[in-house]
Amino acid sequence: MIKVYGAEICADCRDFKALMAERGFEVEYVDIIASTANLRAFLQMRDHEQAFDDVRARGTIGIPAFVREDGAVTLDLNTALAWMGQPPAAHADDTCACCK
Repeated sequence: MIKVYGAEICADCRDFKALMAERGFEVEYVDIIASTANLRAFLQMRDHEQAFDDVRARGTIGIPAFVREDGAVTLDLNTALAWMGQPPAAHADDTCACCK
């Protein structure tokens, strides 16, 4: 199962959750602002994973962040959907606003 780090205050995270509900698939969703433990786990990953290099350089957050069972990390929605055997999302820009 895919783990997704996000926050309810992030429009892209809300959009992802709506897509998930619409398509009927599930993920392990970790709301990073729900607890300090969740935030700490996200920041530990964000501070060390190469997938966040550009995010860290720009000083942005990097959510939603998708983690595959084998530990692979992506910020790309369509890559994550492919990992789950889902078709791509139908939007022109696959880079989430929280990552810009």
